[in-house]
Amino acid sequence: MKRPLHRLCRHVAVLATALSVALTPVSAQSRSEKASLPVVRDAEIEALVADYARPILKAAGLSRSGIQIVLVNSPGFNAFVAGRRIFINTGAITATETPNQLIGIIAHEIGHLAGGHQQRLREQLERSQTIAIVAGLLGAGIAVAGASTGAGGAAQAGAGLMSGGSAAAQRSLLSYQRGEESAADRTALTYLDRTGQSGKGLLETFSTLDRNNLFAAARSNYLSSHPMPRDRIAALEAAARESQHFGRADPPALVERHNLARAKIAAYNGGMGDVRRLFARDPRGLPALYGDAIATQLAGSTASALQKIDALIAARPNNPWFHEMRGETLMAAGRASEAAAAYSRAVKLDGTGSGLLKAQVGQAIVSGGDRSQMPKAIELIRGGLQSDPANASAYRFLAMAYGQLGEVGQAELATAEGYWHGGNIRQAQIFATRAQQKLKRGSPSWLQAQDIIQTKPRS
Repeated sequence: MKRPLHRLCRHVAVLATALSVALTPVSAQSRSEKASLPVVRDAEIEALVADYARPILKAAGLSRSGIQIVLVNSPGFNAFVAGRRIFINTGAITATETPNQLIGIIAHEIGHLAGGHQQRLREQLERSQTIAIVAGLLGAGIAVAGASTGAGGAAQAGAGLMSGGSAAAQRSLLSYQRGEESAADRTALTYLDRTGQSGKGLLETFSTLDRNNLFAAARSNYLSSHPMPRDRIAALEAAARESQHFGRADPPALVERHNLARAKIAAYNGGMGDVRRLFARDPRGLPALYGDAIATQLAGSTASALQKIDALIAARPNNPWFHEMRGETLMAAGRASEAAAAYSRAVKLDGTGSGLLKAQVGQAIVSGGDRSQMPKAIELIRGGLQSDPANASAYRFLAMAYGQLGEVGQAELATAEGYWHGGNIRQAQIFATRAQQKLKRGSPSWLQAQDIIQTKPRS
């Protein structure tokens, strides 16, 4: 990966049990229970995926269950669930040519959540009472990932892990997992039908996987926790075609949003070359031009990037994400006050109420360095954090704003909050302790620092 996708990347722990629910074979990050994934935050892409998931979650009776969708900055085609989170690789977004294809993937993962598959797998693992089975599962994940990417060394490492476990127990457990995958496929079709959407995209996804021979080098179907793509197509096609919604096409406006998101990912991860390859069939379409503008900005050509972004805004004046990108370009050029105005326009046009976007306005004001504007910046960043408290980077700007006003205790508390939400509990506690020494004992801020101090770090 040539560059990070967007403003903020942090890491979250992923349990090895995520193996059981990946749509495609998990990649090398699943080699240990301590593996972590690069998580990316982007208001535009998050809003799009949330819109895809919302009706499916409602159909599954999970709309009030606090399900969170997390974007993983990885080019691999993958999606999986862990806890109350659905993880979607950015590679899965760029690889899906239609909204319906990605919606089918999301419906499959929601099927796992609704079916309680994770809990049942944990119970199955507990009953096995042997770490060899876990090692075998991890080995299978590595072996299949190696086969799909041509990484022979990874495949050999997987085979080595497999040799240490009980073959019979592994076959039993992997067979169990394939059953859960098939159940999630069928459930996905049900949810798609309930929401008036086609199951065609899900079939197209499996056809793509089959054509790409992702499973071709696996030594045995038992080495995969998933059914073979062609088997999944055979099992689903008749049911999918029975739906009255099978021939329904995605709305053109949604297709455009989907392709704009794909263009952004391509530009940030691969630059102009990836954008041109992705949109070779429509090099002058709006998504291709969007990706070109982003890649131009990343290449450091600010004036040219602004011209291209302004042309996009002229074509779609009410698209908030074009204004957001204008703000980012102006920030990169050191024009903070103009950037704040562009971000403010984006906030007004945004119908999702993105906390990320709201905080960006305050962050731009902080970057401007006008001390008299710091109270306003604090208010804006705090407002963004109310709806998105996990925005770790916003706390850094919040601390800077308090520092400009000489409120050192609040600055150190904001720094502690940022570390806490970023998962660095020990550093959070260090700054919370420092903050308490400067805050009034018993005050709300002092008590907030105390809560951080009393958090027990994970072993």
